[in-house]
Amino acid sequence: MFQKVAIIGGGAAAATLVSELLERRTPKPLHLTWFAGSAQPGRGVAYGTPSDRHLLNVRAASMGMFVSKPGGFLEFAQAGNPAVKGSDFLPRKLYGDFLQSRVDAAIKNAGQLGHDINVIPFAAESLVPSSEGVTVGYGDEEAHAQAAVLAIGSLPPRPLPGVQDAAIASGRYVTDPWPYLAAAESDDRPLRVLVVGLGLTAVDVVLELSARWPNASFTALSRHGHLPEPHLAAASAPGDDGNDLAEQMADDPNIRVWLHRLREATENAEDWRTVVDGMRPHTQGLWQQLPASERARFLRHARWAWERARHRMPPQVNKKVHELEAAGKLHRLRGRMQSVSLRMDGDLDVVRRFTGHDDTVTETYDIVIQTVGLNTDTLRTDHTLMRQLVIDGLVTPDRMGLGLSAQPDGHLLDGDGKPRGNLFAIGSLLRGALWESTAIPEIRKQAQSLANLLVK
Repeated sequence: MFQKVAIIGGGAAAATLVSELLERRTPKPLHLTWFAGSAQPGRGVAYGTPSDRHLLNVRAASMGMFVSKPGGFLEFAQAGNPAVKGSDFLPRKLYGDFLQSRVDAAIKNAGQLGHDINVIPFAAESLVPSSEGVTVGYGDEEAHAQAAVLAIGSLPPRPLPGVQDAAIASGRYVTDPWPYLAAAESDDRPLRVLVVGLGLTAVDVVLELSARWPNASFTALSRHGHLPEPHLAAASAPGDDGNDLAEQMADDPNIRVWLHRLREATENAEDWRTVVDGMRPHTQGLWQQLPASERARFLRHARWAWERARHRMPPQVNKKVHELEAAGKLHRLRGRMQSVSLRMDGDLDVVRRFTGHDDTVTETYDIVIQTVGLNTDTLRTDHTLMRQLVIDGLVTPDRMGLGLSAQPDGHLLDGDGKPRGNLFAIGSLLRGALWESTAIPEIRKQAQSLANLLVK
């Protein structure tokens, strides 16, 4: 059993694990040190948005914080508004309120079970293992623990290849959209905005800025030019438990075969969404059976299609996006951004290559916003702690850029590929080991399992 545990990260994964541990009855009291990086931990990037336009893409009934209390968020929301239904898609900032309230309650009540916690509002900058445990450095201070858990979420986004330093320095090429959205003011100018990427983050950016910039025109560029699929207006249960389809896939771990079986199953279903949702409990196990070559093939050819089907838009968001398209305020393009350069007049020239051939076109924009999804490339990150861990050989980057090499239970592998007995991860850093490892239903299961492991 680890009595002294350091938890590094200030988002939902860290908050869920902290709460899970503090509410446990253990043979010996726990002493937690939480490097939250903020005076108000728990929200992280995902639930730190202040905008009511940014909705959860999972219905309220499925967003509980604990495996044992899957309806916890719905109860919290209904306490503030009895009209809320379990099928509703609620604002992400409300879920941030829920996370903070739960972790605040867990911290407040920790003493009743003998536990204590030190919440440090600074980011951990170094981690050094020793024969007695780990030493975590922050600023000029350090803290000691028997074990550490990395729950740092997505890494800071990096500019895409081909973007000039001058374009970034101008402030008109936005690498991280969330601080930009938080600071963006109303503007009536006819701005030309390019959004690079077309996932859920791109949708959030367009919805928010189109409301603040009513005369702006938005162009969204992605390899395939497709929006995320929408949820059904009414909640629907999976067609079955997915066992038969999962067993068929497990018999032949080949991406081409799997896609064929998925298409076959969706053609025989009333709605394809029920098939995809039925596969959710099996996805991690199937991913672990895939050889490295098949994982790479999935990432090259099928990832975009799976993620637009798996991570869907709420119906009201889908409706608003299509209204913007119908009004001519949003245009979607297929292709890749080749370069971005700063013009003498301060605008940005973007060279775009068309999907499927080598022809290019140069277009001019006032602002370019990068929304290409989570950054989990631990080998090429500027994150201070992660760089130190990688350089010192204390962890091994996943070879496909999906976080860190780890065992499915969260044990991280060191530079020699061996599991470290007292260094763990939770959340997006485990994408290489689990693939599905970023949504709350997966996070809460990981938190429960990891808490069991730590206090075993």
